[in-house]
Amino acid sequence: MQSLAAKFLEANGIVTAYEKSGRGEPIVLLHGGEADHSMFDGLARALNAHFTVIAYDQRDSGATQNPPSPYSLADLADDAAALIRGLGHDRAHVMGTSLGGLIAQVLAARHPDRIDRLVLSSTWKVNKSPLEVNADAFRALASYRADAAANAAKIAAYFYPPECLRERPELIDRFRGNSRDDGQKARRGAILARPVAADLFSFDRPTLLLAGAEDRLIPNAETFALAREFSRAETQTIAQVGHVASIQAPERVAEAVTAFLNSKKKAA
Repeated sequence: MQSLAAKFLEANGIVTAYEKSGRGEPIVLLHGGEADHSMFDGLARALNAHFTVIAYDQRDSGATQNPPSPYSLADLADDAAALIRGLGHDRAHVMGTSLGGLIAQVLAARHPDRIDRLVLSSTWKVNKSPLEVNADAFRALASYRADAAANAAKIAAYFYPPECLRERPELIDRFRGNSRDDGQKARRGAILARPVAADLFSFDRPTLLLAGAEDRLIPNAETFALAREFSRAETQTIAQVGHVASIQAPERVAEAVTAFLNSKKKAA
């Protein structure tokens, strides 16, 4: 659903829908595979007192308009770079979560000069198959999604801890289906089957690897293994939080991200 506050930027044949709020240094938020920019609504509110927060819809997500042709992580990374440039910024902080973290890695490899500081949350190494990351979880999810409406609670259990779902059962409804048509789902689903080049060690900007301690989908070890790919990486775990930290605990994510982004001022 298009937000009343949505704005649009056209570049490279893509009309990208985005929301911009707050003031200060820009930070661009890259959402997960089945989400859209609204997954960052709470995080944007928690960050926008100190940063200009830009949350946008990737191709085949939300209100963004794109041709019905296949695309790769490289194309999605180029879209992010075009958005940063198109909004008048030489560079921005970038935070990607889950699939958004893969896009952010490719952005760092292809357009390093567009990134100030990088945050990768609940994600894994580019070109590593989800079945290599957590075979049991991804096979179970594929089975449950054959009837998402009936299995929504089982699906949600991979994204949020049990206590969170007991306190906020409405989160389960997010997994009963989404608004993407079959073509959009197919194009999104094919992204990871197209390998991309992503040499990250030459990326010299500070990088934070962030994980929820109770993430049942992407093991913390997979996220933190990315430290070997970067020359300047640090890690942080958020206790009692699952895969979708930006929805479950936006204030705590904002605290960790703000401390990391502001640390450059202390080091200066």
